[in-house]
Amino acid sequence: MTKENTSAPAAENKMGTMPIGKLLFNMSLPMMISMLVQALYNIVDSIFVAKLSENALTAVSLAFPLQTLLIAVATGTGVGMNALLSRSLGEHKFKEANKIGVNAAFLYFLSYLIFLILGFTVVKPFYASQIKGADAEIMEMGIEYLRTVMIFSFGLLAQIYFERLLTSTGKTLFSMTSQLCGALTNIILDPIMIFGLLGCPAMGVTGAAVATVIGQCVAAVVAFTCNHKFNTEIKIRFQGFRPDIKIIGTIYAIGVPSIIMQSIGSVMTYSMNRILIAFSSTATAVFGVYFKLQSFFFMPVFGLNNGITPIIAFNYGAQNRKRMIKTIKLSLITAFCLTFVGFLSFELIPQVLLGMFNASEDMLAIGIPALRIIGVHYLIAWFCIICGTVFQALGKAVYSMIVSILRQLVVLIPVAYLLSRIGGLHVVWWCFPIAEVASLVVSLTFLFSVNRQIISKIPDGSDIL
Repeated sequence: MTKENTSAPAAENKMGTMPIGKLLFNMSLPMMISMLVQALYNIVDSIFVAKLSENALTAVSLAFPLQTLLIAVATGTGVGMNALLSRSLGEHKFKEANKIGVNAAFLYFLSYLIFLILGFTVVKPFYASQIKGADAEIMEMGIEYLRTVMIFSFGLLAQIYFERLLTSTGKTLFSMTSQLCGALTNIILDPIMIFGLLGCPAMGVTGAAVATVIGQCVAAVVAFTCNHKFNTEIKIRFQGFRPDIKIIGTIYAIGVPSIIMQSIGSVMTYSMNRILIAFSSTATAVFGVYFKLQSFFFMPVFGLNNGITPIIAFNYGAQNRKRMIKTIKLSLITAFCLTFVGFLSFELIPQVLLGMFNASEDMLAIGIPALRIIGVHYLIAWFCIICGTVFQALGKAVYSMIVSILRQLVVLIPVAYLLSRIGGLHVVWWCFPIAEVASLVVSLTFLFSVNRQIISKIPDGSDIL
């Protein structure tokens, strides 16, 4: 090992020395806050759009599958990069960490080219396949919204890339700062661009998309600046760059299962939209509102995930089992507390939640029982989410992919279709708790396997917990 590879920055990295309780708080809280704000501006987006009309809300809701795919590629690539970077830093391999960062940037650039092309080619047929015979206004507004988001997706991709560089080195406070700047920009611009305030032309649904894109670009600039000024462990230089097939392959070996997992969410939302649109566009709007509300309660858990992934990966690279186990236990407790709040909200105040979106009487009649049924799955989901993060951090991301495929494709969609045929709209929503139970069983099975094959064979390591 070279002298450079054993230099002080890695030895002093807080992920290997700071007590786990304090470290988990230090790493995850900024991410949880920033992702909570992200979820808030997603909700604000839909609240403002809902003031235009229920059709406008439906149009934005139908964009979820392709938007989810875009986010899946961005965050999934980030998962691979994050885990690989943290492991390299834990092993004191700084040159390799720099190469990983540069190759990941190359992958994000290629991803943008793909979504740029998709933005010009597939948006219209995508909407047409979901709303056969539905209101043409929904299709027109939806196409304008989604095309804007995809063509200008470079902001989102750059934002996530630079934020993941920060989280991989433990600088989650700066990552939080960039996300907050982007979210606040979006929230401020939404009413201005949607309704035409302060001299801006009223752009309707398209205004919501433009505000989102501008917010993402602001966040990307802030994250880039924070990396340039404060991230001393990873230096991104493209001089003489050539793609490293081995590094790219390793990033995708970890990241592709995560991409597939989240892309499965695209297939699931697309399929659910097609099942629900057969009942009414209002049912689809309710599903869209549920997804916005779900993000508000789940985003903090995903922020927790982003915080614990580098901790587990770093201590896996450093061969310290005690710190890994402590991290997993504390994250499980935290995740349960967060999702329990979601459960209580869905069960006790569904009418208040729906009221934020100007819900009509029909929307309330469909939405109140729907949210109460779906809310049951919060009692299980916390465990499955943390298990998936553990699998990814330990290089077993394929386990997470299998669980996600089982939950959303093998169980949820077939059960939803069957229930729609047997019991009608009001029983369709039971597909979510049923799918979560199946996810729990498989997650437990894989967790026992990972513990036996990997975790139990790692030395206890330092007493610093």
